[in-house]
Amino acid sequence: MKLSEILEEVNKEQVIGNADPDITALVYDSRKLEQGCLFVCVKGVKFDGHSAIPEALEKKAAAIICEEVPEEKGEAVFIKVKDSRRALGFAAAAWFGHPAKKLKTVGITGTKGKTTSSYMVKDILENAGIKTGLIGTIEIDTGSRLIPALNTTPESYLVQEYFAEMVENGCQAAVMEVSSQGLMLSRVAGFEFDYGIFTNLSPDHIGKNEHKDFDDYMHCKKLLFKQCRTGIFNLDDPYAPEMMEGALCAVEGFCVKNYSDPGISEQADTHKLTAYHINLVNSDGMLGVSFRTCGMMELDAEVCLPGMFSVYNALTAITICSNFGVKKDDVLKALKNVKVKGRIERLPVSKDYTLMIDYAHNAMALESLLKTLREYEPGRIVTLFGCGGNRSKERRFEMGEVSGRLSDMTIITSDNPRDEDPMDIIKDIEVGMKKTGGEYVTIPDRKDAIAYAIDNARKDDVIVLAGKGHEDYQVIKGVKHHMDERELVRDICAERGMKVSF
Repeated sequence: MKLSEILEEVNKEQVIGNADPDITALVYDSRKLEQGCLFVCVKGVKFDGHSAIPEALEKKAAAIICEEVPEEKGEAVFIKVKDSRRALGFAAAAWFGHPAKKLKTVGITGTKGKTTSSYMVKDILENAGIKTGLIGTIEIDTGSRLIPALNTTPESYLVQEYFAEMVENGCQAAVMEVSSQGLMLSRVAGFEFDYGIFTNLSPDHIGKNEHKDFDDYMHCKKLLFKQCRTGIFNLDDPYAPEMMEGALCAVEGFCVKNYSDPGISEQADTHKLTAYHINLVNSDGMLGVSFRTCGMMELDAEVCLPGMFSVYNALTAITICSNFGVKKDDVLKALKNVKVKGRIERLPVSKDYTLMIDYAHNAMALESLLKTLREYEPGRIVTLFGCGGNRSKERRFEMGEVSGRLSDMTIITSDNPRDEDPMDIIKDIEVGMKKTGGEYVTIPDRKDAIAYAIDNARKDDVIVLAGKGHEDYQVIKGVKHHMDERELVRDICAERGMKVSF
């Protein structure tokens, strides 16, 4: 591909050199430099790509995109830009043939709910016969392969590469989680989303190498709505009005109302989806929620995931998918059977009690989860969790206190002890636990801890394996060991002659 074709939509301040060379590769990782490539100098936290310009010249790169042009230019064409990360997004889009233009793209942002909502969208669309790719916190699904995720939102080059693979595999749509970091670092630069979605907002990702304060965090989230054709907002979130400020898109929304019958105006509002008649569902160990909707789509829906946050996640998905013209039956079937790895994921071990896995790995997430489960009036809530090594002790104190306050029994165990002694971490968790007087046991080995929970389960218990979620490893003394809680539960059940089907 000619350099001029790649640079067509890149915002250039200066081009030094008159040639228009053929480009053999688009490179932003200096370890992949090769003769004839276009090298984009990206400034990272630990490494500045500009420091690799001499190496790029030595390896005969054909062109270099940079923010600072060196004195020694060799034979390469230099393209000076204000923001090389943003330039990379536009260059990558051109390099891969603008694949986003061949897909219906959905970008979901917000503090919570992105992962579950994205899987709901994918399931609904695929039930409707619309093959859909996914990019998110757990994995990337290109339609032909699953790739474990390293970041919620990958680098822009990878986003475009995945989009191109989705197109090649016959996908018609792509849904992705869009993090504040991804927006701040221009990882979704180079294309326009068909739909941008705001789920909710609360303080998160604030600190060194992230966002300097909450205003910066919110500002970055808002960028999505300058880069989409239609913006969809959770109208019940207190920050929704601020998130809509400056939006350059058409606006739709969803909300929850507490009334018996919808009014005529609600039914007529085709730009808003409203949920009402919300009821908790507890059947044979399955915790879920049912509700009705009006406005954009009228449904009697049931979700096999618990709590009000599941209602909001479902509303997110329904609002998006109503724009695709999907049938009601496709929506209802997907919501009733949705399953997201490590997100309030039920393992059907017994009809007498509920066993679930969840990614709640900090006090805020754990408190939200346990309060939701308490609404179902279980016999007991049994919470199993640990805390990571080489991390803040405050998290350990806080999680211990939350579980002690909101659980009937806590099983303290290991969760990525890393370089620390698991018992030292457990003792820190106990500091918070002892403030509450809550009942607990300590079992460092996670499999033994899960076995204890199953062996001592009582009728109508809800047992939560918290913290690992979708992770399938345990980090001990710098070594990553395979450990998937689903496999542990299967093994424990097999050892006890219990038949399971997951």
